[in-house]
Amino acid sequence: QVQLIETGGGLVQAGASLRLSCAASGRTFSNYAMAWFRQSPGKVREFVAAISKSGRSTRYLDSVGARFIISRDNAKNTVYLKMDSLKPEDTAVYYCAANDRSYASGQYDYWGQGTQVTVSS
Repeated sequence: QVQLIETGGGLVQAGASLRLSCAASGRTFSNYAMAWFRQSPGKVREFVAAISKSGRSTRYLDSVGARFIISRDNAKNTVYLKMDSLKPEDTAVYYCAANDRSYASGQYDYWGQGTQVTVSS
């Protein structure tokens, strides 16, 4: 089992920045590809960004690729999502997820409880 705990959400104005963190425990962190997803009220959960086990490869949702950066620190068992130039449409609950296969996989086995990000206009 992998336990994931997200922190760093909050209420910000449009144009601001936030950095989300996801601390992992329970298994060897570097054996897991990591990702961030988000879900807005009334919408399906959507993929935001993923990072490979080593951290050398990443991929992004097209609409955030120029504004968000996913990174990881395997020594700290933590994955991050730096979000710049936030827009009201980025408002959502952000979830951290893990799988032991590949960052290119669309399926994730472990999920955090989520952290709320609210962007006011």
